[in-house]
Parts: sequence; C-alpha cells; structure tokens
Amino acid sequence: MQYVIAVAELRNFGQAAKRCSITQSTLSTMIGRFEDEIGIRIFDRKTKPVTITKEGESILMQLRMIAKEVQNLTEVVQTLKGELIGELKIGVIPTVAPYILPRFLNNFARKLPKINFTVSEMVTSTVIDLLLKRELDIGIAAIPFENDNFIEIPLYDEPFVLYDQLSHTPSSTVSIEDIDYKHLWLLEEGHCLSTQVKKICKLKDHTNTNALNFHFKAGSLDSLIRFVKAENGTTLLPYLATLDLSVEEKRKLRAFQTSVPVRSIGLVIHKHFVKKQIIDLLQSEIQSKILPLLDPRNQNKQWVVGPL
Repeated sequence: MQYVIAVAELRNFGQAAKRCSITQSTLSTMIGRFEDEIGIRIFDRKTKPVTITKEGESILMQLRMIAKEVQNLTEVVQTLKGELIGELKIGVIPTVAPYILPRFLNNFARKLPKINFTVSEMVTSTVIDLLLKRELDIGIAAIPFENDNFIEIPLYDEPFVLYDQLSHTPSSTVSIEDIDYKHLWLLEEGHCLSTQVKKICKLKDHTNTNALNFHFKAGSLDSLIRFVKAENGTTLLPYLATLDLSVEEKRKLRAFQTSVPVRSIGLVIHKHFVKKQIIDLLQSEIQSKILPLLDPRNQNKQWVVGPL
C-alpha cells in the first residue's frame, strides 16, 4: 500500500523506492504482485513520468483512505494513552489565513511539541476535495459546507465592512443598497469570499455596468485593496482584514447601518476524524485570540461595525 502511494505521488519508481528504503526491483515486484492479485493495472510503466490508469485512480483513492484509517487507529491508541503525537494537516482559506494564523499558530504548536503541523493556504473547493480524500485533517473556512461527510465546529462570526475609495465622508455608515456596483471589485472566482459578497449584494440582479474595458482578477485581499485604491473603486472586506490597514486606509472604511453582513468561520473535519481532543484545543486557542478582536468594546468606535 505504501509502495503504490509513493509511486503515485512521485511518478517515479526509483524515487519511490528511495522513500520506502527498499530497492527499486523489490518495489516494482511487490506492486506487480499486488496488481496481479487484484487483476487491475494501477500504473502505466511505459510512460515517463509514470502515469496512473483510470482504474488505478479508483484503487488509489481507496488505498489512501485505508492508509489514513490505519494511521487513525495508531493515533486512537495513542490518544487513549494520553499521548498527542503524530501529524496534522490543516488547510486555511486565503481570506482567513493571514489574519488569524500569526495570532495563534506558534503558541498552539508549542503546546503540542509531538505533533508535526503542516499548514497550507487553499481555496474552499480544495479544502473540500482534500477532506473528502482524507488527505487533509482540518479545514478552516467559511461555513456551512452543507455536506453530510463533514462535521463543522463554529469559531467566530466576522462582519463585513465596505472599503470605499470614493468616500469623502470618513466614518459614515452605508447600506447594501447604497453600494455603487459600477465601481465594485471582487476577488477572483474560486474564493469563497467572492461568492459570499455576491450573495450579500445579490449581484445576479445587477447587470455588469463597469465602464472599464478590462476585468481584474485579484488573487488576494491585499491585491484587491491595492487595485481598488488605484481605480477609485469599492469592495467588501472581512473585519479582521482591516486591522492592519494604515490610518489613511481606515478612513475609507464604512460600517453598515443595519443588518450587518457577516460570515461564519469554523473548523471543518471529516466525520471519521479521530483527533477530537486536538479539535477542542484548537477551537479554544483560536477563539481566545480572535474573539477579543471582534468584541465591539475593543474596536475603533469611529468606524466599528458594532455588535454581531
């Protein structure tokens, strides 16, 4: 099982053999025996790099799930013994990662020195795909996913504010209906924040009236803010993304009057995830660092969104 997964990841029998600490001939022979046993060819050895057959893709999906369950069994035993060790792979959406990871991750990792953490930024669709494949342990994303395969643990509700480069009335409030759609810019498709903003504004009810003869696809909130500033436009930002803005940039932020739009951020795990103790610790760690930032009593009263 390990040999097959290694070849699938490296697409090279020689490199896979080195990873598995065996000779290439032994690895090739063992995989060949496995293929003969199940009556399906997993790899096309005639191609360079090695390719996976269509049937092999289905076999690999099952093998990865089995390998994950074997690892889970080991970790269940360790947890029952009171040991928190092993690996933990966390995927965080890009509109959340830069604003919460620096605030809790180092401290959290120090509390669990026997856990090897791998934390990656990835869009929501990738989080879903890897969670389903059991190649990712935890997702931190906007919820709900509405998928019966997942368990969602709420972390916090985050309000949106309007970043309005056209505004000449600092600290003024705004409503969704006041947004100038001719100058509204969003993140590139594939980011959940883009979808959320479209739902908030019901953009499907508005025709594309942008007067410019080009479309800019921002891949990050930082790029989006820079472009909005350059083009005298507007966009919606999650509150935590505004904390590190300059004083001048914060003057362009406008709170919503009523019915403040919010997004819910949570931990997402597969329903068969076994490291429940780590989930409790992670939830507590994140909330202890992030919830105070969203407390209206700790926010700038001049442009604060207010209670959620």
